[in-house]
Amino acid sequence: MTDLSVHAPDGVPDVRAGDDLVGLLLTVTDLLDGDIVVVTSKVVSKAEGRVQRGTREDALAGETSRVVARRGPTTIARTHHGLTLAAAGIDASNVELGHVVLLPEDPDASARAVRAAVRERTGRNVGVVVTDTAGRAWREGQTDIAIGAAGLHVMEQYAGRADAHGNELAVTAPAVADEVAGVAELAQGKLGGRPFAVVRGRPDLVLPPGDDGPGAAALVRPDGADMFGYGSREAVVAALRGDSAGIAPFGSPAPADELASVLTGVFGTSVRPDADGDGLWCAPEAADRRAMVAVAFAHGWVTVPSQGSAEVRFRPVTP
Repeated sequence: MTDLSVHAPDGVPDVRAGDDLVGLLLTVTDLLDGDIVVVTSKVVSKAEGRVQRGTREDALAGETSRVVARRGPTTIARTHHGLTLAAAGIDASNVELGHVVLLPEDPDASARAVRAAVRERTGRNVGVVVTDTAGRAWREGQTDIAIGAAGLHVMEQYAGRADAHGNELAVTAPAVADEVAGVAELAQGKLGGRPFAVVRGRPDLVLPPGDDGPGAAALVRPDGADMFGYGSREAVVAALRGDSAGIAPFGSPAPADELASVLTGVFGTSVRPDADGDGLWCAPEAADRRAMVAVAFAHGWVTVPSQGSAEVRFRPVTP
């Protein structure tokens, strides 16, 4: 049996640039070895001076690596950290009017600094999670996730283990750092002024002193490794535009037989392989050429110039 407890203390004043977060934490809670300290990214950013005058729209371009989707006034953006968040994680709540809070520049480094300071001042060995709020593509509402971590197993690996019925688990890997963030937010609340929480009862997740682990960056899929690198509208536009800089979010190139099947099914054209087997040839109608190129682009293939031929030659994009 596991007894899990979450404590989110009151009494933390408004945090400003240069404030000592660990000092504030230690005035409101007593820590034990094996505890997991949860800190909202908002107060980390404030302490690190990541507050600036302006609006979300003013700051959006500088915090965005790539736009994933837009719907009306809402922009879903991939940040320079690799996180995919509404408005690139820029927050205009719980901050002075006319100002916004940007995400920490390096949330894992922020978590490591908090962990080291706790160890230095108390001798306690704790894990640290820095959290932010994120939506989910297929569900309403938001939940907190880990955007920074130190001294913590951020995932538990069950692949290769068997359940009680003898079934082997193939890909099960709970993102425990995100689960810690979610349970902590239940105690912290959004309007309670409780930026810290202590999760107690899972010391098995906490790494030994001196081992900070891979951080929450290990939970971020590389660009193109997920199946939803663009919103549905943005995927159509990116494919038709055909800009080489926009091909990575579509993922690795599809196998030749898959693309051939799609081209035949959509356009009714015959497709034949290159003599060397590295590409495909097809003969589209003039009106279909641009659409065919866009479909190939979305599958990770691009056209190759072929002078003197009415056919179009495609090849997969190489890394």
